[in-house]
Amino acid sequence: MAPIPTPQQEPQDSPEGYVGLDAADAERRARTRGWTTVRSLPPGAIVTMEYRAGRLNFEVRDGQVARSWKG
Repeated sequence: MAPIPTPQQEPQDSPEGYVGLDAADAERRARTRGWTTVRSLPPGAIVTMEYRAGRLNFEVRDGQVARSWKG
């Protein structure tokens, strides 16, 4: 029987700290802090509901992060 995979650790980082930043700067900062996937989305984008450890989502309006959340 195969072992149960261990979920990867998420960075100890607050998504709220990215709100208001320039989207490109926020993405660079997130990657240096250990987020493996950073996703920039337009307002109202339709996304799947699956949770992915290590992924940070940005809702970007006018080039700035308006909302940020894990998964």
